[in-house]
Amino acid sequence: MNIVLLDVKTLGDGLDFSVLEPFGSVTKYDFTTPAELPLRIADADVILINKIKITAEVLAAAKRLRLICVFATGYDNVDVAACRAHGVAVCNVRGYSTNAVAQLTILMALTLTEKLKAYTDFVKDGGYAQAGLPNRLSPLYHEICGKTFGIVGAGAIGRAVGRIAEALGCRVLYHTRTKKDDLPCVSLETLLCEADILSLHVPLSDSTRGLIGKNELAQMKPGAILINVARGAVTDEAAVADAVKAGKLGGFATDVYSVEPFPKTHPFADLIDFDNVLLTPHMAWGAYEARVRCLGEIVKNIEAFVRGEKRNRVDIQ
Repeated sequence: MNIVLLDVKTLGDGLDFSVLEPFGSVTKYDFTTPAELPLRIADADVILINKIKITAEVLAAAKRLRLICVFATGYDNVDVAACRAHGVAVCNVRGYSTNAVAQLTILMALTLTEKLKAYTDFVKDGGYAQAGLPNRLSPLYHEICGKTFGIVGAGAIGRAVGRIAEALGCRVLYHTRTKKDDLPCVSLETLLCEADILSLHVPLSDSTRGLIGKNELAQMKPGAILINVARGAVTDEAAVADAVKAGKLGGFATDVYSVEPFPKTHPFADLIDFDNVLLTPHMAWGAYEARVRCLGEIVKNIEAFVRGEKRNRVDIQ
């Protein structure tokens, strides 16, 4: 069996891909352009991808391809219907990054609530040494305890964020497409109006694309914090940038973008130097432990496929 890894550089350092060798030959590419893709997958039985887009045209060049392993939970970069039509199985990995993404979400919330950047910059830039005072308490910052933490999405990550927020003393509310009896669920309108911190944890789909736009931002509390660790296109990015510039949002943090990496023409390019903005390079999922866990699950997915079993299959209706 020929296994081809098409964008290894996006998977980070420290992974041992020799765990794939018992299945057959393993070929690794740091990254693959659309022009290079047809030739590189022409003789592949299995491909492992992270960000590479798989379309119907790509599949037409892959006569031997039997299995696509996505090194992620989200698989919106794969045309699953086309894979189904070509008889190609598609497996993702679920739950591997729950702790890592929840950790960054809470860190972002705390950093923005605490106005931490302003204080660390004050010391780093020499202001503290020159101030002649033992402390500084400007700009104003707040306790997170007692705040309302709104969560859009109640999957594993959303629930993990909610548990941590509750442990910090927050009132936690959720909005989900389907009401969960074990969670305090409210309408999106109620969540927008009541949340001091709003965190997004939903997959990108037709129903979630542009979920938080100009109208939704207008309903949020003045000074509320918005955090997006879902997908960039879940928000109207131009509308978010406008809300930050206008002072409507008290803070904004995101790890995801509709175009990655985002270009100089992207709405967020104007926000890079804002003290109340945190922009990270799609790294929430990638704690070392999470990536090791993900690779281990991919090995299990391949083992199951070889045995004729269905594990983590997203192509099955």
